Amino acid sequence: MPTLRVLLGFADLPDTDLSGFGRTVGTKLQNNASYPTPVVAPADVLAKVDEFDAAIAVAAQGGTQLTAAKNAKRSELIEMLRELAAYVQSVAKNDLTVILSSGFTVNKTDRTRRPLSKPVIVNIDNFASTQLMVSMPPLDNARSYEFRTRVGDGDWKTVAITTKARNVILGGFTPGATYDLQGRGVGGSTGYSDWSDPVSHMAT
Repeated sequence: MPTLRVLLGFADLPDTDLSGFGRTVGTKLQNNASYPTPVVAPADVLAKVDEFDAAIAVAAQGGTQLTAAKNAKRSELIEMLRELAAYVQSVAKNDLTVILSSGFTVNKTDRTRRPLSKPVIVNIDNFASTQLMVSMPPLDNARSYEFRTRVGDGDWKTVAITTKARNVILGGFTPGATYDLQGRGVGGSTGYSDWSDPVSHMAT
């Protein structure tokens, strides 16, 4: 029987999806007999989700400080969920029903190695001065992601290798300069996916 692992991909969810996921976990762990001593109180998770929701609404008004405050709440919620994921893993062992009763999901058991599909950059934002935030949909069977940039016809330069595909913050850009960005997945049967089509964006 394959070993079931609690899925940690919630860290890559968009803000509103992460909020909904956190609320589901907090609700399902409340008074759950399978998890009598959670390392983080479900009520604390729900309170953090409320704080995150409020920060999302305020950040929608714009501004780097409000966005930074929202991202801080996001990080706090993700850390809580990671602690709970480890707790659920240790308590549930290999019982799928018990794992799912927590609100968490499990990794796919199909480990067949296949070539990775070509990724697509779906969004680039000016996160802060000299920083860009780039997002691609995650690829099945990718272990990590590599991002690279160039200016004009210059050489490509790798700027990040990360386990995240969404909301990846890249730094070191020159304000006013326009950069081409590409990303690719690492893993699969060939080691790497093709590079995404380049997308241009001006840094601020």
